[in-house]
Amino acid sequence: MTVRDTQRSRVYEAEAVVRRLFDRADRGTGRQVELYGSSITLPVERRFASVESVQDYADRVLALNWVRAQWPRSASPITVRPRAGTAAAHYEPGTATLAVPTSGSGTRWALRELVILHELAHHLEPDGSDEAPHGPPFVDRYLTLVDGVVGAEAALLLRATLVEGGVRLG
Repeated sequence: MTVRDTQRSRVYEAEAVVRRLFDRADRGTGRQVELYGSSITLPVERRFASVESVQDYADRVLALNWVRAQWPRSASPITVRPRAGTAAAHYEPGTATLAVPTSGSGTRWALRELVILHELAHHLEPDGSDEAPHGPPFVDRYLTLVDGVVGAEAALLLRATLVEGGVRLG
């Protein structure tokens, strides 16, 4: 039985909002953002130039001691490959493959840290799990990765945006 992915569009919408805020910060409008009455400084989000640089990044994240200690699946290697089209990056669980769009003018959005961490959160799903692909356990893994790799400010912004968008956390 396939579990219905009821949060998918809400997760994607929240991520799009957060990516736009990071994009604005990168364009020189300042790294300060207001979040529910508090001012936070966004950290720098890594960007990638190639499949090889994404592969190196994914390997390094999966090798982090705290990631290895928390998710046994992090010991399973992942392969990164180019993906046709520009609309989506995705994870293929059967082959542990992360596919990212790399050609065309509309691919820059996918060659960035938040997108790769999203896909790695799919990879870290426990073997034999029947959770919804974007359900609360996935969201928790994703937020934990963002917090530990990008920074607490990025995780706070993402968490608040997800909650505001009606996404259930675990």
